[in-house]
Amino acid sequence: MRVLRGAVDDPDADRERTAALLTDAGDGTPGLRVWAPARQIAFGRRDARAEAFDRAERIAAERGFRPVERDVGGRAVAYAGDTLAFAHAIPLGEGDPTGSGARGSITERYDRTVEAVVGALRELGADVVAGEPPASFCPGDHSVRVAGGGKVSGIAQRVRADAALVAGCVVVTPADARAIAGVSDAVYDAIGVPFDPETVGSVAAAGGPSEPERVARALEDAFVEGPWGDGSRRVERIGAGR
Repeated sequence: MRVLRGAVDDPDADRERTAALLTDAGDGTPGLRVWAPARQIAFGRRDARAEAFDRAERIAAERGFRPVERDVGGRAVAYAGDTLAFAHAIPLGEGDPTGSGARGSITERYDRTVEAVVGALRELGADVVAGEPPASFCPGDHSVRVAGGGKVSGIAQRVRADAALVAGCVVVTPADARAIAGVSDAVYDAIGVPFDPETVGSVAAAGGPSEPERVARALEDAFVEGPWGDGSRRVERIGAGR
């Protein structure tokens, strides 16, 4: 599996690196990134259609989060510096436009990704489970939370005829959780989406480590050695960081 490590400071250039993984997967090469993006808040397409979207962008920028727009739906996701992102690019092959063949259905890919994230974090000592509390950031059916506590990870998926990109975020430190809660509270209020700041959790709050590097490597291992990996990786470093 092709594995990219590191990040590019400019969010637009950084997203191009992930887009290249999806393109390569369409040609048959699976790929993976687990990294800490620059401080930003990524708005989904539903956010961009909100009447007060311009105001939400200004609020994010005033709080030090660069507003960007991502290609998939869902709601805004903030990255506070040590917050991790992951992107797993999976080839689907010719004649399988729905992803229902050997690479699994959309639902199966979601389920396996949730299992991979939960398994990786539990290996690190974090008490996490699938699911999320009400009124959490980027609400969705495929999430990971502290057992009895806040949301740690949300997962989305982009599917093409030839490849799928399963991507998500992982909140590692309590400091990032507080920063994410603060900016999300203001931004979600602006676009009229229910949000409870107390629903943001972290790996550390679940009993896991607060070192993003350890969490990133555990997630990387879970994907490389999981259902779509063969245990081998071709590591390429880009930019700086994890």
